[in-house]
Amino acid sequence: MNSFSPTEDTIAAIATAVSPGEGSIAVIRISGSLAIEITKSIVHIPGKQDWSTHKVLYGHVTEKDQRIYIDEVLILIMKGPRSFTGEDVVEIHCHGGIIAVQKILERILDIPSVRRAEPGEFSQRAVLNGRISLTQAESISELISARSRKAAELAINGIKGNIQTEIELIRKRLVDQLTEIEARIDFEEDLPILDEKQVQREILSIKHDLNELIDNAKRGSWVRSGLKVALTGKPNVGKSSLMNRLSKQEKAIVTDLPGTTRDLLESEIVVEGIPVTFIDTAGLRETKNIIEKIGISRTRKTLIQADLIMLIFDYSNGWSSEDESILKQLPTNIPLLIVGNKSDLINNDSLEKVPKYILEKEKLVIISAKTGIGENDLINYLLKICGSTKNHGLDIALNERQLDLAKSTMKSLENIDHVFEEKLPWDFWTIDLRQAINFLSELTGDDLTESLLDNIFSKFCIGK
Repeated sequence: MNSFSPTEDTIAAIATAVSPGEGSIAVIRISGSLAIEITKSIVHIPGKQDWSTHKVLYGHVTEKDQRIYIDEVLILIMKGPRSFTGEDVVEIHCHGGIIAVQKILERILDIPSVRRAEPGEFSQRAVLNGRISLTQAESISELISARSRKAAELAINGIKGNIQTEIELIRKRLVDQLTEIEARIDFEEDLPILDEKQVQREILSIKHDLNELIDNAKRGSWVRSGLKVALTGKPNVGKSSLMNRLSKQEKAIVTDLPGTTRDLLESEIVVEGIPVTFIDTAGLRETKNIIEKIGISRTRKTLIQADLIMLIFDYSNGWSSEDESILKQLPTNIPLLIVGNKSDLINNDSLEKVPKYILEKEKLVIISAKTGIGENDLINYLLKICGSTKNHGLDIALNERQLDLAKSTMKSLENIDHVFEEKLPWDFWTIDLRQAINFLSELTGDDLTESLLDNIFSKFCIGK
């Protein structure tokens, strides 16, 4: 269990997104032992009111002189432990926009006994007070930032506790094995001989289940963050036209002049629940134009950071030495798809200009950005590259922090293989088992330091 507890400060923050002219209401959240007392001091509510838990009150937030109204509000009262944080919580629902909500927050923060909440501090208190698990808190943050329905589904499953349940089950199985082994160390003469083969089979089964979670994490990352696809090729092969076709928007300027794109243009579509961001880059070529040189420099950086590179060439004019030069400049560690564009202009002479080794490539798609011919083939390839065909069975996915700990757990379990091979004493078996259990405890939040917990929640948004 954690050896630390949340601060006793009462905290406040805006819990909803605010912007001019957007949102009819906004919510300000106050949590802590003084939440109700602070709220009473800033509002005017006519008549006798019941401030007991889970009530909704109507009134006005006032200026300090209590004569000038700032806004008309609803007040939701939730006394601990029946609240999100486990503490006394008050939510003030006011009109949206910026001015009213900011003035109410300022009015609250003028009171010496309350301070502005740090990013993720409400969720952190909920975890420390046992209202939710760490993995549930992380899933709440992922639901807020979800960019597709599938990402939202994964987040909801995490909020339901599915990640926590899965990891705790694996951890319990490891604890069972550790218990059996340690029992032999302490009471070997009083217990039957441990079946080493059975222990080995169980750890192998655990590794299989853990490895499945690790494999799913990559697909989950694509579902959450999306696939970055960089479009490259020589000038005037139709990169901008292709991006406009795929995104169904005229985001890129399309002309017959070479070198039109001199900056990075981005457009996003959602395909089978996966956000796909297309980045239209400046063509890779030698140039004396200073501005175009900057664009090409940015292109090279984008290519290194992409999940997939599309090398586009003019299929109607065939494969050129310039196309070959660009192919040789591309990073070899990034998946590549070659796209022959302008297939609507194809003729017999064009086919002869495309070398056999390009036509026979498995990762080749022929398309016409103008007519849409071949678009479905291109989309299907994108789905294949990001494993979307398997995403229908994807129920949970570890985030980056959880994945690192799962990999560390796997490494500890793989170390036990050497113990098996060397037939070392029981004491050696327990070392890596304990380490694996500790990694899983850190993943679920059962074994965390205060600084690490602060670091996790600092990545959350204010008011969450």
